[in-house]
Amino acid sequence: MTSPENSLHHVTFTRLIAVSSLMGLIVLGLAWELWLAPLRPGGTLLALKVLPLCFPLTGLLKNRMYTYRWLSLLIWLYFTEGVVRAWGDAAPSNYLAMVEVLLCIVLFAACALHVRLRLKHAKAHGVSDTPQT
Repeated sequence: MTSPENSLHHVTFTRLIAVSSLMGLIVLGLAWELWLAPLRPGGTLLALKVLPLCFPLTGLLKNRMYTYRWLSLLIWLYFTEGVVRAWGDAAPSNYLAMVEVLLCIVLFAACALHVRLRLKHAKAHGVSDTPQT
């Protein structure tokens, strides 16, 4: 059995991993489409694909449970884009796509684990976690 402090530490750690990987996806998407390997020289409007990722960032920073839940579904769109571009693009874009896939997997795992641990921690302490949706 884990101690309450240890359980809370795991919840905090998964939150840190989720926020870090989401910020990594935002920075990667911008750098990829504007400087590292844009589809056209000078960058493209495809850099706007990171805009939807900015909305869940505020929810994660405010530690809203609902955000972790829907982000774990949204992230599969970026995972799919990464897989398609890793398979079809030439280097260096395909390597950046592989990094995107890795960040998506880490983000999904962190969100899923965060929700699970947070609900378990709340249940163990008799606290309802629903007000922080």
